[in-house]
Amino acid sequence: MADSKRVNAGHKAALHNPNVSEETKQHEKEYLESHGAEYSESGSGGYKATTHNPNVSEEAKEHAKEELEHNERLHNYEH
Repeated sequence: MADSKRVNAGHKAALHNPNVSEETKQHEKEYLESHGAEYSESGSGGYKATTHNPNVSEEAKEHAKEELEHNERLHNYEH
């Protein structure tokens, strides 16, 4: 199971890599969907985790919340 998580992490990383072509990103999305993996097109997963991490400062949590809100506004604008 750990290996499949690592494989999925690689596919997710490709989605956010500016050096990866749009065609390849589409393939990565299809792969993740076909394997039932959850992913965020906004790249917000790290910020969301930060807001729940007890080892993170309140300042960092506030910044993460601001980034999540910003990403949400962008996502809503694009759609």
